[in-house]
Amino acid sequence: MTTQTPLTALQVMQDAPVIPVIVLNDVAHAVPMARALLAGGIRMLEVTLRTPQALACIEAIAREVPEAVVGAGTVRSRADAQAAANAGARFAVSPGYTSTVGQACRDVGLALLPGVATGGEIMAACEDGFTELKFFPAVQAGGVAMLKAWGGPFFDVRFCPTGGITLQNAPDFLALSNVVCVGGSWLVPVSTAEQGDWGRVTRLAGETAHLKS
Repeated sequence: MTTQTPLTALQVMQDAPVIPVIVLNDVAHAVPMARALLAGGIRMLEVTLRTPQALACIEAIAREVPEAVVGAGTVRSRADAQAAANAGARFAVSPGYTSTVGQACRDVGLALLPGVATGGEIMAACEDGFTELKFFPAVQAGGVAMLKAWGGPFFDVRFCPTGGITLQNAPDFLALSNVVCVGGSWLVPVSTAEQGDWGRVTRLAGETAHLKS
């Protein structure tokens, strides 16, 4: 587990306009991917726990690319949170929210962006002290219109919409007052890792700079 100063979810969200959602199938790709994103100005890296290699990838990035801040995505249980922290992750992102996951992340020192898609889920997360949330799956669950509707009753909640976000529609989300950043997989296409085209990753990351208002 890291001994670095704990992050807050808001710090994770405010670092750049986009948090890349990364799926890695080969540990050898982890470090060059992280360095390519860093070169493009993206420091907060969400490596999803969707592959058997994910934890080893997190560990490699934490060890070899200390300038980056690596986090774990698809955190669904206390075991996931513990394993992510042990591998060197500094923040966690979950596809939904339970009090168990929230407390587990607190226990191991991970800043958490909990996933929500309904008003009830937002209220449950807020009751446990989480007011910076991931709206997922954003486009499928109502997109910009839903976030505008939530702006009234949940005026004190800030969101990172993820799911269906692209370079083209990201500005529509980022223009909303309750959106701090977005999550997107378009920065790290699977084909780029397979081809070792790290220059493309850097270019895609660099294109997000103009999204920041």
